[in-house]
Amino acid sequence: MALRVEDEPGAAPESPTPGASAAQRALTVGLLLIITLVAFEALAVATVLPIVEDDLGELRLYGWAFSGFLLASLLGITWAGEQSDRHGPARPFLAGLVLFAAGLVIGGTAPYMWVLVLGRVVQGVGAGMLPAVAWVAIGRGYDERTRPRILAYMSTAWVVPGLAGPGLAALVAHALTWRLVFLGLLPLVAVAAWLAGPGLRRLGPPAQRVEGARRMPHAFQLVLGAGLFLGGLTLSEWLFSVPLCIAGLLIAVFPLRRLLPDGALRAARGLPAAIGGHGLLNAAFFGGDAFVPFLLMTVRGEPTILVGILLSVPAITWTGGTWIVDRFTTRIDRRVFMAAGLLCVTGEMAAMALTAIPAVPLFVAAIAWALGALGMGMAYPSFSLTIIEAAAEGEEGAVSASMKLIESLGSALGAGICGAIIAAGPAIHSQRLAAGLAFCLVAALAFATIALAARAVHHSPAGT
Repeated sequence: MALRVEDEPGAAPESPTPGASAAQRALTVGLLLIITLVAFEALAVATVLPIVEDDLGELRLYGWAFSGFLLASLLGITWAGEQSDRHGPARPFLAGLVLFAAGLVIGGTAPYMWVLVLGRVVQGVGAGMLPAVAWVAIGRGYDERTRPRILAYMSTAWVVPGLAGPGLAALVAHALTWRLVFLGLLPLVAVAAWLAGPGLRRLGPPAQRVEGARRMPHAFQLVLGAGLFLGGLTLSEWLFSVPLCIAGLLIAVFPLRRLLPDGALRAARGLPAAIGGHGLLNAAFFGGDAFVPFLLMTVRGEPTILVGILLSVPAITWTGGTWIVDRFTTRIDRRVFMAAGLLCVTGEMAAMALTAIPAVPLFVAAIAWALGALGMGMAYPSFSLTIIEAAAEGEEGAVSASMKLIESLGSALGAGICGAIIAAGPAIHSQRLAAGLAFCLVAALAFATIALAARAVHHSPAGT
């Protein structure tokens, strides 16, 4: 199914081993650089956002700093998928870097919280294009035997940002200013454009192009509906909140059905269940992930630098989980890794809910966070590989876009709903209770998703 990178049209297929040719080395380095850039951004911004909220205020917009980014990324994902299937991945890659950099500038110079959210929206459109491009490259540039190893490499690319990113971001924000956490990433954007562009240009468009319906109008409608739903959650007056949430859901359902494979919304057995499970996995994990720094720094009052150090550990365990999948992918059904990972995420979120209680020691949060990341290291690539391997030649962009779309939508809804619960803390006079309820919700969601893992596409340990 996969198209391997070729130095010239008509050349013999390259070895599936990463780095076996100059073209594949360039592609592999480019993909790793993209992931490193996204990793630094995600970890650094999540770490310093409580400090940003202290400076700019507007707790009700805290969740929108994540949800706005993720909803906007849906547009970038959809456009990048279309462009990759028509013209190749280089064009959406460069466009994504430009928008990503513009969002960093807006966020780093924001005088108000709503301006920072606007910057995150612009940044999100660009950031959505980058992983979609990466998955297209995986689908076209490597064969089925090589993809688990490439995913392990990509997960390993999170280690340095994961170890250094949160602590460095906390140190910079504490000693200098949180604004440098945004603006300081701009040099990485320039380096990514310089190194990754040639490898993606070599891929070019698919040899066999499949013309499909335009997806962007549906993506705009989906973002509108999801935005109305999340906006309704932030309103305190139920007379306005409930109708807005209902209207948002009604607007979003139709385009979501058009953007996802048939049967995804009802979790039909096979690929649709894998798509649905992937979305719920990300809703559970990243919905809670967005508020771990808030829980530790604002609710518990832990030092910023200490929290940054604690948030560095999961990069190692996530990578370890991915390498476990790579090591045993030909021996164990992928659905086992999906279920095991979801159980780890369930345990992590339940432990985080307990951590809202002052008497619970901080090391519980550290262990739980590492456990959840281990689970994501097993579940995330298992769902992802199952989905991307179902793509027909010439449709890698569309399938990759569907996968990344449900991933971002799930994360946005998870963060938005948790944000609405936590924002209600002052109203119920207990920020600890609100935070605990939010983490209980995502723990229940992760546990329920195990049922979808059992219905996902079967991957034979024998590789048949």
